[in-house]
Formats: sequence, C-alpha cells, structure tokens
Amino acid sequence: MIEVQDIRKSFGALEVLKGISLSIADREVVSIVGPSGAGKTTLLQVIGTLWRPDSGKLLIDGTDVLSLRGSALSRFRGQHIGFVFQFHQLLPEFSAIENVMIPALIARTPEREARQRAAELLDFMGLSARADHKPAQLSGGEAQRVAVARALMNKPSVVLADEPSGSLDSQNKAELHRLFFRLRDELGQTFVIVTHDDTLAATTDRTIRLRDGRVELPA
Repeated sequence: MIEVQDIRKSFGALEVLKGISLSIADREVVSIVGPSGAGKTTLLQVIGTLWRPDSGKLLIDGTDVLSLRGSALSRFRGQHIGFVFQFHQLLPEFSAIENVMIPALIARTPEREARQRAAELLDFMGLSARADHKPAQLSGGEAQRVAVARALMNKPSVVLADEPSGSLDSQNKAELHRLFFRLRDELGQTFVIVTHDDTLAATTDRTIRLRDGRVELPA
C-alpha cells in the first residue's frame, strides 16, 4: 500500500529525515513512535503529500505520488488520503454533518450525495443525534469522532493520524483506539498513526520507531 524509499527532508541546514525507507501493507494499522524531534510528523506530512521531500521515492497504492503536481496531486490526496489531527480542527461555524461533508464538496460531489454519505458516517460513529450540533456543543471525544468521519468522507485507502488521542481523556482515548481497528476491519482502511501513547502503539499491528531522522532497527 505505502512504499517509502530513501526519503530525505531538510529545513534549511537542519536535515530532519535522513534516508527513511519503510513499507506498510494494505489494511495494516501501524504506529510511528519516537522522541520529540525524531521526524515523526515530518514523515507523516511527506506520506500525506503535504510536504515534498528533497529526495527519495513515495508510492501509495501503486502510484508514484512525487511525480504528480498541482491539481493532479491535490486530486490524488483528496481521493486516497484522509487526515486526523490532535485537535480535530473542525470549523466552528459549521455543524458536525457540514464539517464531515467538506472533503466531498471540495471534490465536487453533489450536495445531496455528500450529505447522505456524511449522515451514514456519523451513524457509524454513533453520532446521528449530534449531526446538527456545532463543535463547541460536542465533547472532546465526539469532536474527534466527527474528525475521523470527515477523514473517511471520500473513502480514502489510507488514513494518517497525528497524535489523534493526545487531547482526550482515558475513556475517550480507549474508544478512539477501538474505533481505528473497527474501521480497518469493516471499511478496509490502512492506518498510519504518529503517537506518544504507548498504549495505542502496543495495540497496533506494527510499531515503527524513529530516532534522529532514521528508522531505529531492533536491537
């Protein structure tokens, strides 16, 4: 599903990724861990095509994404990759269902079709009764589940999550972690999760450890 080959990325004189190579299989739930400054979020942004590496190769579902430019890259990202962030990043002026619809509307999906898909996702998340509530009216756990629904809106093959449970209490963390595996099992997504949460990392199919911009090999 994802092939990362000798990816390097620098910011000025600081080399953050120093030749990262790894493979992630279809429907695998993988955690990426490591100390602050190890390059975890940078790697996630590169895999998500939000940042372009200085060199290397990136294949997602067989597509050489670094060969894409402009609207072709944006279209690929919108169709194949979903994002979940630590602080959900919902738009406060829109309701839950409107927030979930946004990726589909950007992709020019008809509004009626987008609303139906968003309603189905919110029902899957157990949030049908909260569909018309704005983010300020939702609990932290509810808001993050809305964010996950938004990430799934365009039926991406890959979901990238950056510290998704970092702002949640223990109960909501546990519920979110179970949700990722349920989504993988029932909807078939591949998950790549950057986390400092050892409990979450321990439950994933595989853990990739970064240190100083490199994949840390087992001792």
